[in-house]
Amino acid sequence: MKKKVLLMGKAHSGKTSMRSIIFANYLARDTMRLSPTLDVEHHHVRFLGNLVLNLWDCGGQDAFYESYFERDRETIFRSVELLIYVFDIESDNPEKDFDHFSGVLEAIEENSPDARIFVLVHKMDLVHEDERDMIFEDRQRIIEAHSRGLSLQCFATSIWDETLYKAWSEIVTNLIPNIQLLKTHLSDFCRISDADEVVLFERATFLVIAHTSRAALPHRNFDAHRFEKISNIVKQFKLSCGKTQAGFQGMEVQNSQFSAFIDAFTENTYIMVIVSDPTIETAATLINIKNAREHFERNFVRS
Repeated sequence: MKKKVLLMGKAHSGKTSMRSIIFANYLARDTMRLSPTLDVEHHHVRFLGNLVLNLWDCGGQDAFYESYFERDRETIFRSVELLIYVFDIESDNPEKDFDHFSGVLEAIEENSPDARIFVLVHKMDLVHEDERDMIFEDRQRIIEAHSRGLSLQCFATSIWDETLYKAWSEIVTNLIPNIQLLKTHLSDFCRISDADEVVLFERATFLVIAHTSRAALPHRNFDAHRFEKISNIVKQFKLSCGKTQAGFQGMEVQNSQFSAFIDAFTENTYIMVIVSDPTIETAATLINIKNAREHFERNFVRS
């Protein structure tokens, strides 16, 4: 099943860099050598096996936008499932950025009225950490004021931290059919295994697909971005394994408070299981993961 995804924004806003990190296994530092996108680049990205993202990476130069809005309007904007619009937080011409944004929304409303819209306020690493929340909230208000009444979701992102994985995980899961059924199965597995938390990652991108927690977890100061940080760390480690001609199967991490198990799960996923109960043996958790594989392969309806 193919889903058309538009990736748009001004030139040099970081669109191609983020696409390359998420889907082409680039490291952030390697994106410096990428060339600007000219016109429209088409990429077919396989996600969770049979779901294919037909990703249109649209060049952001002014001349291209004239073509998008006039000659190629219907070709570009029809049959769109997701629009991802990227704003550069340090743009030197925000007025023109919002003119383009408004034009894109008008074309989407005309040609793909049911498309879901996501906006990434990008390069937030260039903003002082103490000011990021305030500046993002201010920019979000301006974006919503230009939204033409359409529903959209905003994210603050950077290629240098986990925020990129957070945003793309939430965006891409909108395309997964029967995601609620998958979450129900994951919750049942968490309960049966006496796990604290269970997280499911897509195998190629290591984006978070779904996660669940035990209802009565002991109070801890959990990092709200812990899953995305793990995505980032493990994907980089997985890529490092590949450079040495080694395959990544999984890992186990233990300390005085919990045990964490990351293992290849179904054909298209990895699973992470967190267990804090010291009476639960490692072998029991590994057996539970093994026994759950067939159940998830059988019941997780592919796209």
